[in-house]
Amino acid sequence: MNASRIALVTGANQGLGRALVEGLAARMDEHDLVLLTGRSHQRVMEAAREAGRLPDTRARVEGRVLDVTDTHAITRLAGDLKAQYGGVDIVVSNAVARILPGESQAERADEFIDVSNTATHAILRAFGPVLRPRGRLLVVASSLGTLGHLDGRLHRLFDGASLDQVEYAVESWRSAVHNGTAQEAGWPVWLNVPSKVAQVAAVRAVAAVRRERDLTEGTLVAAVCPGMVDTATSRPWFSDYSGAQSPAQAAEAVLDLVFAERVDPALYGELVRFGKALAWHGGAPPVEQDRMLTP
Repeated sequence: MNASRIALVTGANQGLGRALVEGLAARMDEHDLVLLTGRSHQRVMEAAREAGRLPDTRARVEGRVLDVTDTHAITRLAGDLKAQYGGVDIVVSNAVARILPGESQAERADEFIDVSNTATHAILRAFGPVLRPRGRLLVVASSLGTLGHLDGRLHRLFDGASLDQVEYAVESWRSAVHNGTAQEAGWPVWLNVPSKVAQVAAVRAVAAVRRERDLTEGTLVAAVCPGMVDTATSRPWFSDYSGAQSPAQAAEAVLDLVFAERVDPALYGELVRFGKALAWHGGAPPVEQDRMLTP
C-alpha cells in the first residue's frame, strides 16, 4: 500500500472496533490516518485521544461521528474522504447493536437490522467505489454467517444473490418479524443468524462484481469472523468464556489479513476466520439460542 493511507473503522468506541483502530495505528506509518467512528461525539473523541496516545501508536488517530443507521451520512463521509484524500485504503465495517437474551428479539429487530445489515449495504455501496487499489474492505460477521445456519427454505434468498436481492431478502425478513410470520417461514428467532448470513451474502454479491479487477489490483473485499471475543455485546450469550479472546487478541487475525502482502484469491469474497475461508454452504441451524428465546 502507498504512503498516506486512510483507514476507517465503524463501531470503534470500544471492544473489537477499538482494538482494530489501535492495531491499525500501531502498524501504519506516521503519515497515515486512522478514523475512529461511532455515534456519540464524546465517546468518539475520548476514544480517539486515548488511542492516539498509546506507546505503540504511529499513525494519526482522529475521531469522526458516524451513525451507521444514517445511510446518507455514510454516503457523505465516503464522498468527503474521496474529495479530501482521493479515496480510502482500509474500511472495516464493525458496528453492531447490542441485544440481551432477556430482551424481545422482535421489538429490537429494526435497530439490529439497521445497524448490522442496512449499514453494511450502505458501506459496501458508498466505500466500494472510493477504495483505492490494494485496498481492504472488510465486514465483521461471524461463523454463523454461512448459509447452512439457515433453514433450507431460505437459502434461495441469499445464494448467488445480487446486493439488491440481499437487501430485498432482509426487508422481507424484517416484515415477517413484524407480521409474526417469521418462524412459520423458517426464520430463526435469534436475529443474529439471518443478520450474519445476510452480511456475508452482501459481501459475496459485491465481490462477485468486482473480483477480476480487484485481484488484478491486489484489493481485498471479504467478510471476517474474529472468533469468540469477550465483549459486553457477546458475553451475555455464552455460559463458557474460557476460550474467548480479548478484543486485542481477536483483532490480530483481522489485521494480519489487512496487512498481508498479497491477496489470496481463495479468500476473496469469502467469510474468513483465522486466515481460512469458511464454506459458504456449511453450518447447521443453531437451536440452543432459539429454544432459549422462544416463549
